[in-house]
Amino acid sequence: MTEIIFLVETDDDGGYVAQALGESIITQADDLETLKKEVKDAVHCHFPDETLRPKIIRLHIVKDEVFAS
Repeated sequence: MTEIIFLVETDDDGGYVAQALGESIITQADDLETLKKEVKDAVHCHFPDETLRPKIIRLHIVKDEVFAS
């Protein structure tokens, strides 16, 4: 695997939640900079063998907007 993708959504309590697509990895943080560090740490823990670890981490940030018609 050369790349892993995380779906990032805002948390109801504030901050962000990131969940990997196709892997059992989920983490959260109060801001995006901290979330990036948490995601990287989670990937390193999930793939302790460096040869199997994805080289690229992609964050797909989803933002819902609601407005009146």
